[in-house]
Amino acid sequence: MDKDAVAAILKEIGVFLELKGENPFKTRAYVNGARIIESLTEPLETLIKEERLGDIKGIGGALVEKITELVETGELEYYDELKASIPSGLIEMLDINGMGPKKVKAVHEKLKIKTIKQLENACKKGEVAELDGFGKKSEEKILEGIEFKHLHASHHHRHKMLLVAEPILDDLRSHPDVIRCDIAGSLRRGKEVSGDIDFLVSAKKSENIIKAFIGQEGILSVLASGNTKASVLLEGGIQADLRVVDDSEFASALAYFTGSKEHNIVMRSRAISRGLRLNEYGLFKSSEETRDPKLRLKCKTEEDIFSALDLAYVPPELREDRGEFEAAENNNIPKLIEWTHLKGSLHNHSNWSDGQETLEEIASHMSDLGLAYWAITDHSKASFQANGLDPARVKKQIQDITTLNKKLEDEGTDFRLLSGIEVDVLKKGLDFDDDLLSKLEVVVASMHLAGSDEKDNTKRLIKAAENPNVHMLGHLSGRLLLERAPQKLNQLAVIDACAETGTWIELNANPYRLDLDWRHWQYAKTKGVKCVINCDAHRIEHAGFLRIGTDIARKGWLTKDDVINTLPLPKLLKELKRKRS
Repeated sequence: MDKDAVAAILKEIGVFLELKGENPFKTRAYVNGARIIESLTEPLETLIKEERLGDIKGIGGALVEKITELVETGELEYYDELKASIPSGLIEMLDINGMGPKKVKAVHEKLKIKTIKQLENACKKGEVAELDGFGKKSEEKILEGIEFKHLHASHHHRHKMLLVAEPILDDLRSHPDVIRCDIAGSLRRGKEVSGDIDFLVSAKKSENIIKAFIGQEGILSVLASGNTKASVLLEGGIQADLRVVDDSEFASALAYFTGSKEHNIVMRSRAISRGLRLNEYGLFKSSEETRDPKLRLKCKTEEDIFSALDLAYVPPELREDRGEFEAAENNNIPKLIEWTHLKGSLHNHSNWSDGQETLEEIASHMSDLGLAYWAITDHSKASFQANGLDPARVKKQIQDITTLNKKLEDEGTDFRLLSGIEVDVLKKGLDFDDDLLSKLEVVVASMHLAGSDEKDNTKRLIKAAENPNVHMLGHLSGRLLLERAPQKLNQLAVIDACAETGTWIELNANPYRLDLDWRHWQYAKTKGVKCVINCDAHRIEHAGFLRIGTDIARKGWLTKDDVINTLPLPKLLKELKRKRS
């Protein structure tokens, strides 16, 4: 078991102990232990083998035993027994926005609540609002959180779906009976979350393909299996569906199962207006629904289908009936950005705040990836829970980055770290004064603690955009996909303010955020607002988020020219100075 998995279990133990009302010092020991493990620069296995784990400050004898058991066996009896001692419904409540361990414990002890359904009923009766530490607003927030959880219960984040889908797709492509195959559905359209994974295959014989699909590793259960279709439940509760078609039907089936409902309605209407019929089986010369192969137009690819309907090819990400038909009629479909266009990320964290690696480790890894630059934007002092930097530490970090860049230059390396900060947008204004902000190369302004007043939240962000030292606004809506709804905010008004001030807006590529939402980028683009696809990386492997962020940028109709961090370093530095001038 690696250090991240160990740290996650230690954090869970801390939460479970708090739920049970254990000594807060004991609870804190596990949480602190998790943070220490996350920040280790040596492998856990080495520390355990050399019996040096107990030498680390904050790791006592009890933690050494438990961590050793986890690393060596992959299990921990203490954790299993602790989790089993807590009603499962209480653990599920922790996923509801507004319900931390203390509040879950309170409703359980005072109202005997054990399930989310019981919590919902108690809120609707007004019983929760009467408890100490809750109130009417807390009760309303809990109800909103429960409704949000219900709406997204069967959905999964994009990166998790891709992690499961791509190996299966590779296996299908290698099957001797498969002619063509692809992913379809919302996953192919680039949606931020999806309900299931759709695989489409063309072949002359389907029997062996179906057999291989339902017999693969990682399947929890086979939900259905027929001659040309199969559905399975994969690890993580993800459903995957396979459909096998004749190769003559592949293009039309791929288009049909990729497009949104609204997009497909328009496609079928265009076919009818031309005396044709379009369905999942093909494009036919017919005024009636048909599958007659004699009437099928020869459409080998999706491009052929769009062309037959007098349209330029529409990339899968744009098939939402949000302007793609007008653009395709006029041959104005944009050349969408590719993730390989990106030169770096301008919002990232190091171990100076809540990141995992040192400046040197980050520079080495990002340089090896072939990136040109990487901004270090650790948290400002208001984010104390994330070890935010005070002004003295900011100045020291600037010096260290300058020294490291000089070393890289002397070694003949073109890669550069950029000094920066993720400054909190507070009610009183920005967390740092203009004099300090002006000394940094990159300033990201983020609102981590929004209020309940939409006008006030909007005003705070507009004021931040008006500051000449702020280059971009970070994760604008503050949403956490499948966990937390966007904060109350007039996003269009903030976009307008960014257009007026030349402030960029981040597309936070963390797969739990993907914020600004793709639905707002078309508007932002018409206003001339530039996008920055940022990893918000807290560890070096988060550089891979650039791909996920680019998927969402494509869905928002963005091109290479719309995204700031496609620029080479000299041009980027010029643009960073433009705001301040």
